[in-house]
Amino acid sequence: MTSTLTTAAAGFGTGLSLIVAIGAQNAFVLRQGIRRDAVPAVVGICALSDAALIALGVGGIGAVVVAWPGALTAVGWIGGLFLLCYGALAARRVVRPAGTGLETAGEPARSRRRAVLTCLAMTWLNPHVYLDTVFLLGSVAADHGPLRWTFGLGAALASVCWFAALGFGARLLSRFLARPAAWRVLDALVATTMIVLGVTLLAGS
Repeated sequence: MTSTLTTAAAGFGTGLSLIVAIGAQNAFVLRQGIRRDAVPAVVGICALSDAALIALGVGGIGAVVVAWPGALTAVGWIGGLFLLCYGALAARRVVRPAGTGLETAGEPARSRRRAVLTCLAMTWLNPHVYLDTVFLLGSVAADHGPLRWTFGLGAALASVCWFAALGFGARLLSRFLARPAAWRVLDALVATTMIVLGVTLLAGS
């Protein structure tokens, strides 16, 4: 029992250390949380996607995918271009803000669909997700032998906790982002993050 809990805790800590770093996905979840736009869907997509990728890694798929490096190169180009486009849109909002501040009212259904599609793209078109979640976590989990699935469960739980805290806890910042200037600062940070990551992906592909 002690070894099981220790392994689960190791998986939780390892998974948390990989997803807490500032990135495109976290920046997007934070922005959606502050806007209160499709937060349950976005959090659910991120957490379930991580769980699926962790399961692939623990199951040994990572070693198989390594045999086709061209697939990661293609994903790197697609993901890099996507991040550059999203970063450009965020930068455009900084230069030409559309509103007067943060609006906490419900968003239209089309906005929710757009948020879901954007979240799916940011999650599955990011090669770093595969490298961290499938390959790295998968290899670490393999070291735990029969308890590798316990390790994976701990890592998946870390994803759930992190994205839930980021998405639902972001609304605490809404008071500070009620002013247009504060919202433009957030968009500037998002734009910078997206563009830097996009250029990094394209340069490394």
